[in-house]
This record gives sequence, C-alpha cells and structure tokens, in this order.
Amino acid sequence: MTTQKLADLLENGDNLSPIVIDTRKNEEFEVSHLPNAHHARDVATVQNLGIAPDQPIVVYCSIGYRSARLVEKLREAGFSEAKNLEGSIFQWANEGRQLVRNGEAVEEVHPYNKAWGLLLR
Repeated sequence: MTTQKLADLLENGDNLSPIVIDTRKNEEFEVSHLPNAHHARDVATVQNLGIAPDQPIVVYCSIGYRSARLVEKLREAGFSEAKNLEGSIFQWANEGRQLVRNGEAVEEVHPYNKAWGLLLR
C-alpha cells in the first residue's frame, strides 16, 4: 500500500481504515511512530490484539524489509488483508506526514543505523 493511500484511508477514519502495525524494535517505536499504530513484532502479538482475520492491516518498519516479512507470516496465519506500507516510516516522514510519540507530534525518526539514516531527509 502506498503512503498516500494509507493517509487517505486514515483521514476518512471510517470502518475502512486499516489497523496500523509498527514492527520495528521498541527503541525505534519509542522515538516516533504513525498515529494510532500498534507495536507488534510477530504474528502472536498481532493475534493478541484481537484483530479479525479479514480486517485490513498495514504493517511498516523503517524501509519495508521487516514489515514485508511480517506481512508474509500474517498472511500464512490467515490475515488475508495484511499489506506492507511501501517505503515504510522513512517515506512517510520524508513526505512530511504526522509522526507521534506519547500522543504528541514529533519530527524525529529512529534511523535504524547510520547508513539507513542517510535515507531520511
């Protein structure tokens, strides 16, 4: 799913809005995340959120690698509407979209590592 499509869906705020899952490490999530994102790094944690198997889910990480792996596992577990966010949080942030920490707007993004940090504007 593109960042634009997700932003549009979240803006509407209706029953078509997907559940957003951040699959990064705790220290990355604590710096910032997408508004209303749940933190889950594995299928069991997603299952514990009580999400219906046919509920739309969008998973993201830093650039999309870790989230793509979780989406694959979620689909294998029966979550048929799980999708990966193209470009993940780095693209979201680079487009100037809202990020939060403890419910407050922030601009920082955990760079994952020094090399990947070069992808952030």
